Amino acid sequence: MLWGITALFCAGLAVFGSNASLLVPQGVIAGLHQPRVAGATIENLRRDVAALREDTTRLRNENQILLSRFALQEKSGTDVVRRVGALEVSVPLMLESAPGRAAVDRSVTTSSIGAGETMTFETEGGSVAVRQTSMPPAGAAQPLPAPVPSAANPALAAPNVYGVALGTALPVSDAALFWNDLNVKFGPLLLGLAPLTSGQSDAATTRLVAGPVDDLAAARRLCERFERVSVACQPMPYDGTPLVIDAQGG
Repeated sequence: MLWGITALFCAGLAVFGSNASLLVPQGVIAGLHQPRVAGATIENLRRDVAALREDTTRLRNENQILLSRFALQEKSGTDVVRRVGALEVSVPLMLESAPGRAAVDRSVTTSSIGAGETMTFETEGGSVAVRQTSMPPAGAAQPLPAPVPSAANPALAAPNVYGVALGTALPVSDAALFWNDLNVKFGPLLLGLAPLTSGQSDAATTRLVAGPVDDLAAARRLCERFERVSVACQPMPYDGTPLVIDAQGG
């Protein structure tokens, strides 16, 4: 009798256990069946993911720093290109406006050098010989042209002289400041040019005219150079009132 009751109890427990397993989540059952090594592997994966997130954040910050440095370098490169462009514009004008090679005055003797004198200097790796000879005799004197009377205002003496109007209309009180600013930024372009203010003497605004230049074609070439450096320019007759620049501003 006892064995029969025990057998019935075991059979009922087996049936209940088979049905109860369906009510338990599969994750719990899988976790119960996993060995201890598999659990440690999951923890390692979590730590690796956290480390990867930290590395991603660090790389993002370094990328922002590199982008900032690249922007600064690009700005510096732009400034260098702008300055080199200004030199490319100003150097040809300097060469064009430079006076011709001055002739040597051979009529005045400034020193006496004997004929055939040679000086030798010992230098590293050898010697240097310097031979001095006198200048050839002066040629026939060229007659000088009649002196040209000087004029206070070149525009009044030569009505066909051209200049260039720089910038836009501005108040008369700001003309000297604008001219000084142009000299600071584009000094080589203004070599040999004098400023005038155009318009009526009692007007509130004026135009700054720089000149004189040789002809209209030269004025147009000069305007092209100013326009390359973003300065408004227009050829016009060199006529107006000389600009008075104070000592502090000039």
